[in-house]
Amino acid sequence: MMSKLPPKPFNWQLVILIIVLVLTIICLVYLQLPFGELFRSGGNITEYLSRYTRPDFSEFFEYVWLMVSTVAIALWGTVLSLILSFFLAPIAAKNLSPHPLIYRIVREILNFFRAMPDLVLALVFVAALGLGPLPGFLALGIHTTGFLGKFLAESMERVDKGVYEGVSATGTNTLQLIMYAAWPSILQEAIGYTLYIFDRNVRMATVLGLVGAGGIGVELNTNLRFFNYEKSASLIIIIFVTIIAIDYLSTWLRKQVL
Repeated sequence: MMSKLPPKPFNWQLVILIIVLVLTIICLVYLQLPFGELFRSGGNITEYLSRYTRPDFSEFFEYVWLMVSTVAIALWGTVLSLILSFFLAPIAAKNLSPHPLIYRIVREILNFFRAMPDLVLALVFVAALGLGPLPGFLALGIHTTGFLGKFLAESMERVDKGVYEGVSATGTNTLQLIMYAAWPSILQEAIGYTLYIFDRNVRMATVLGLVGAGGIGVELNTNLRFFNYEKSASLIIIIFVTIIAIDYLSTWLRKQVL
């Protein structure tokens, strides 16, 4: 007598897909997104974009200097993030943290840094410290510490257990274990993550300027508010070219290092 076939497994993928579709439809209905209006406004959008077709580079060197300032804000924000992550990441690694409570506290600190958007932090620092590059630098550094610290801590947790055991066998303490086993083992990953953070910070530094946190974004916001489309177009072109150049540079550096 043939044995009874096992029951067919339940198709959870189909259920999840249906739930996602239903939630998407509910969101669209609730938000009342006017897609029809978007298509009907095609002519107005085209006319508005045509105002940016005559860029004014009469203040080119001033704009370039502002872009350099923006890149500097991103660079120092990345440096601050790397410094903070250097100290926080080992404590946030479960296999290196001195105590589970300390591990949980540092993890929640990193979660808080990630949860606070750059723009919100920039607004807080602008209100506290005034306009300028300092609020932007602090906002970028603190927010990206949440990401970089988490990435580095997880990399340290993935290091082969034998590496730590081998170094510990020489009689090292926890600090020496971190310096001679953890960091050397994840050095290439740390460089790759840091380059990614810098690449991302250059983009965000431009946006933070819109709330007064220094850089070329302040000038762009001013020109947009006064409907100086020609100057705004030149600023957008400089930003675009700079971001593309940094993206290629970052990719080249990753290939050289990793």
